[in-house]
Amino acid sequence: MCGIVGVIGHKNAQSVIINGLEKLEYRGYDSAGMFLTNNEEDSQLTKVVGRIEGLKEATKDQVNFKTGIGHTRWATHGPATKDNAHPHVSQSGRFTIVHNGVIENYQELREKYLKDVTFKSQTDTEVIVNLVEYFALKEDLTAKEAFRKALKEVKGSYALGLLDNEEPGVLYAAKNKSPLLIGVGEDFNVICSDAMATINETDQYLEIKDKELITLTANSVEIETLDGEKVERMAYTAELDANDLEKGTYPHFMLKEMDEQPAVLRRIIKEYTNEAGELAVPQELIAEIKQAERIYVVACGTSYHAGWVGKELLESLAHIPVEVFLASEFSYNQPLLVEKPFFIFLTQSGETADSRQALVKVNEQNYPSLTITNVKGSTLSREANHTLLLHAGPEIAVASTKAYTAQMTVMAILAESLRREKGIEKSFDMAHELGVIATVIEGILSDKEDIHEIVKKELADTRNAFYIGRHMDYYVAMEAALKLKEISYIQTESFAAGELKHGTIALIEEGTPVIALINEDNVASHTRGNIQEVKARGARTMVVAMEKNAIEGDDVVISNVEEMLSPLTTVVVTQLIAYYASLDRGLDVDKPRNLAKSVTVE
Repeated sequence: MCGIVGVIGHKNAQSVIINGLEKLEYRGYDSAGMFLTNNEEDSQLTKVVGRIEGLKEATKDQVNFKTGIGHTRWATHGPATKDNAHPHVSQSGRFTIVHNGVIENYQELREKYLKDVTFKSQTDTEVIVNLVEYFALKEDLTAKEAFRKALKEVKGSYALGLLDNEEPGVLYAAKNKSPLLIGVGEDFNVICSDAMATINETDQYLEIKDKELITLTANSVEIETLDGEKVERMAYTAELDANDLEKGTYPHFMLKEMDEQPAVLRRIIKEYTNEAGELAVPQELIAEIKQAERIYVVACGTSYHAGWVGKELLESLAHIPVEVFLASEFSYNQPLLVEKPFFIFLTQSGETADSRQALVKVNEQNYPSLTITNVKGSTLSREANHTLLLHAGPEIAVASTKAYTAQMTVMAILAESLRREKGIEKSFDMAHELGVIATVIEGILSDKEDIHEIVKKELADTRNAFYIGRHMDYYVAMEAALKLKEISYIQTESFAAGELKHGTIALIEEGTPVIALINEDNVASHTRGNIQEVKARGARTMVVAMEKNAIEGDDVVISNVEEMLSPLTTVVVTQLIAYYASLDRGLDVDKPRNLAKSVTVE
């Protein structure tokens, strides 16, 4: 959600900001804006509703600015309008600000300090920039001190970039609960929501921790706490390949990222193979989990669905009880916990606000935790006791594909490590089976057009659809339904197949598409019976089955793999179904409406 790029001291600030905002399009947005300046007399504010292309066109001749801040906005307070777009300017015009996050007490601040201000927008952000101006003018404070005082008054989440017309050589920044990084260049510095935004300019970055105030010039970086205490911090090298951020010959990032899944699986196997040739995670992590009576998996959206597969793997292989919770529910309604819990946070970005809020509560209670994420150095990674990386590479499309399969794969390796440590008998060779699965996925991806033809036939004009399955297939159905609804806008629901007769079969009518998933021997015949039930009520059925359980007439047959790992292959079919359903409707596959890739506000 929302993206920030700021730069000071660069020979072409406009280019840095536009290129950076384009790299952040994956986060989701509905308006964009940019403020460029050399000094008070030489500055330009531009805001547009819609895509960054409009901002680029409106600023195409502005190439001589050295400082600027840019923003892509995902509407929270007020609709997508030019007035609500960022950056926002204080009433006198002295201060300009960009903001990600949500200010919880903006109304109270407005009433207490800003009754005389005429606001141009409906945003909470305009309150912040006018609050800074209030303290600067009313209390005769410097920009930094006014900013510091405003930050102490603000409650909520924020990532901020602030410019003062009276200090054209300084860029201020701060964060709390929302991601923001400092990029260190040669005779210039940047701020950004994600390193991928400015990786073409520098690969050297500094973390900003919550409630720190940053002062940047072209040649210096100063980090302080809100109480004025200086902080020293070393830069790290961002391990990003700029080529990974481009589509290349692919029409969409989603298609590229689906095709990358076999390579991601093989990379994960390599990264987690120890010197003895075994799949393993760090021993200190295993030792800590072994002390736990129960594991609690906390996640949102697609990661939540991966958590259900992880639960099955951990319970079946490592014999450890596991519960799975939505982070947004756990944060405010914590369940009764065992005496010795262990928490696993699944998050692609490592910045998911709901999961971060849950982790804060877990840390307050001194419970041990692990974050499984795709982003090294992300907030949830830093704040958990342990981190396992997905090694999936940047995922740009809003609909997650390779990060989801990577999450399940890393959970499988974690379960395998625990199984071996506990001396539980091995039922299959995990490394071998994951290698087989990578090959099977390649086969599925090579048959894309066959799946496309099925989509054209069965989903071309439908308004709703259903996925059904049992056990692991139901976990996949949950993710499959989310993928189809989020990018094709087909209202799609997933049902545990055995629950149909307990109420939900009432939704089946003539012509309703029902996609059935069949992988496991012990429930295959039961799911076949459920297929007949919906057929009898007029449903059009599609069947995705593993070869050993397939029958003549099934629509997609997947090569045999270990049943426990079958979600890794089945889900790829459903990803392709969602992709082609969206493509055939002429929709924006990579950037579906109303959605953001990285959900950084609660």
